[in-house]
Amino acid sequence: MTTSTLIPAVSRMRSLADSRAMANNPTQVLTKYSEEFGDTFRFYLGGIKEAIVTTDPAVIEHVLKVNAGNYRKSEIQVKRMGHFLGKGLLTTEGEAWKTQRRLIQKGFDRKQLDALSVIMQDSLAESLREFDTQIDNGPVDIYPHLMKITFAMVARSLFGARLKDEDIELVSHTICTVQEFIVKQTLQPYLNPWFEVSGELTKHEEMRKSADAVLMAYIKKRRNEPPALDLLQTLMDARYSDGEGMSDELILSESMQLLVAGHETSSNGLSWLLYLLSSRPDCLEQVRREFDDVLGDSPLSHADVPKFPFTTQVIQEALRLYPPFWMVDREAIADDRIGDIAIPAGSMVIVHVYGAHHAPKHWAAPESFDTDRFIKGKEKLRAPFTYLPFGGGPRGCIGNNYAMLQMLMILSDLLRRYDFQVSPGQTIEAQAMVILRPKNGIRMTFTKISPDSSQQLGIL
Repeated sequence: MTTSTLIPAVSRMRSLADSRAMANNPTQVLTKYSEEFGDTFRFYLGGIKEAIVTTDPAVIEHVLKVNAGNYRKSEIQVKRMGHFLGKGLLTTEGEAWKTQRRLIQKGFDRKQLDALSVIMQDSLAESLREFDTQIDNGPVDIYPHLMKITFAMVARSLFGARLKDEDIELVSHTICTVQEFIVKQTLQPYLNPWFEVSGELTKHEEMRKSADAVLMAYIKKRRNEPPALDLLQTLMDARYSDGEGMSDELILSESMQLLVAGHETSSNGLSWLLYLLSSRPDCLEQVRREFDDVLGDSPLSHADVPKFPFTTQVIQEALRLYPPFWMVDREAIADDRIGDIAIPAGSMVIVHVYGAHHAPKHWAAPESFDTDRFIKGKEKLRAPFTYLPFGGGPRGCIGNNYAMLQMLMILSDLLRRYDFQVSPGQTIEAQAMVILRPKNGIRMTFTKISPDSSQQLGIL
């Protein structure tokens, strides 16, 4: 006879009492629960929706990989995000998802990333010209600047140079605002009736429609233009087994979702990385030296990505400390069992990525910034599914190679152009929205590196 372990549970009353704290800082609340109840426990999201939260790598691997077919994306993504972002790769399930994944994957293969490198570098050069004017006025909050840089880069990777600055700004603002609203809907579900009657829901729907209209105009215009070397062309050229292509509406949904997923990972990762490097001049010097040895004063391309082992370690450690996707949610389709833990059909399972990345049983001194953790070969000593900044299993992030290229490209230019330091008197704190971001930003002072000083630093 098979027995089941009773999963420890946070009471509904306590979950409800903690819902405001959850809305403000869910990673802090879930970490506190993990310390009290163990690797896997139950609680009630917003005091209403029961969920199983886990940092156990065996449970995570089972849900995301071993029996992934039994776990679909939860209501958070399928209903809440789907309502605003449409039925694309992030919000689709089953065979439809497999088909879309296969078609879109081509946009992130080596040949396409080689072609996109030129578009990305042109976009970055334009963004840094504007950044130069901003830093002359004193300290800047690096987070919104990096958001703007990465969003422009992803937008132009999708739509080519045709996308206007004002359109990029409108779509970027819409995505950020709508995502914050989705988090409120999810973590404080008892407010949803108020959102509807107060007009908040309608206001965000209208914002989405305006952004949709901007992108749809580009899609329809492209139908009558020569082919281009961007991701939109990949979407338009894709064909199903019957020879048919994607509708304009589906291309719009996929474009919007690629914009959402494609810029925040890099901008958040780079914000935290610059913050961490500012306190480690030894690491900073070694990263600069590696860029100098490989690139000299040349731009970075996709072919260069494997040539930066130390910088890659630094980025990986920053993503461990501050994983952009701090949680992954799934819902069990049928009853399941993971060892002696029973997962009833319909159960929501939250993979607490941040908790897994900071678990003392898997990481020595987990709060410290230690780049040696990711020396090549060390991953074999680490339990699988204790590190998953891009998710895991068949639904892992499709654009992880693009994200790594983007981070290396931006970092290489920033470090060869500027010295920087964190402005004093700040409280730097992470806030888990859809993405784990700096709650109050990160103010930094940037100074341009002169030719003489750059030679002393060994970066030209």
